[in-house]
Amino acid sequence: MEKAKVYFTKEITKESLIKIYEKVGKELTGKVAVKISTGEPGGHNFLNPNLIKDLVQKLNGTIVECNTAYAGRRNTTEEHWKAIKEHGFMDIANVDIMDEDGDMPIPVRNGLHLKENYVGAHLANYDSMLMLSHFKGHAMGGFGGALKNMSIGVSSSGGKAWIHTAGKTRNPNELWANLPEQDHFLESMAEADESVIDYMKGNIVYINVINNLSIDCDCDSNPEAPCMKDIGITASLDPVAVDKASLDLVYNAEDEGKQRLINRIEEKHGIRTVEHAEELGIGTTNYELIEIH
Repeated sequence: MEKAKVYFTKEITKESLIKIYEKVGKELTGKVAVKISTGEPGGHNFLNPNLIKDLVQKLNGTIVECNTAYAGRRNTTEEHWKAIKEHGFMDIANVDIMDEDGDMPIPVRNGLHLKENYVGAHLANYDSMLMLSHFKGHAMGGFGGALKNMSIGVSSSGGKAWIHTAGKTRNPNELWANLPEQDHFLESMAEADESVIDYMKGNIVYINVINNLSIDCDCDSNPEAPCMKDIGITASLDPVAVDKASLDLVYNAEDEGKQRLINRIEEKHGIRTVEHAEELGIGTTNYELIEIH
């Protein structure tokens, strides 16, 4: 595979977000879904609506999300809508909880663990997608970026349980009793990614905002404070490359606080998601980082 292009800017502003999207060079057309994490109430590290507003509106995009599979303020549609409103996302764009009317299966071509992935049924309404991810740590996956946002994020509540259990159950109540080997969960995320890319026919742009770098995810209602300084924004047409470049920027940062985040990533073997995604052929870890100013 030839080197993937990953664009990078140290500037984290609404202007730089538009600039890096334009630099990627792929126009998202038709009905555009903008997949973000709406953030568990109590947490505050999720992407700021004011940061993403101009880009979302430029694309005439609809912010999309799905319900969670764990107890909290976003595991029912009713409570999730309240959280979305509280966090200010309804003030900047139309929002769609994609599994509000249930889910649908989409095929996984090459899965070791999954043969299908269960995504929010409303995914069928979109022609293209901006995978707009907050890059940070994660208590189960080690880290969360484009690959997690596209797998766990696009899956329905039941689909999340399906991925987390490597295809054992779609019942969120049975999730914790059916956790598989760690690598099987990570590989299942990559397999779900393959199905979403296939379904969207590759009409996806990936942007990682590498800020508020906590070891905890935006799904945590009480995340640990960020352990290192903000790094910037990466963008690519390759989800594997954009996550690998984001990881490398953390590892190579001149910031002593990075070790806490690196420990979380390595403790959970987070790189396995990236490796399996590459094995599935949905991207490459061989990339060229192109800094823009």
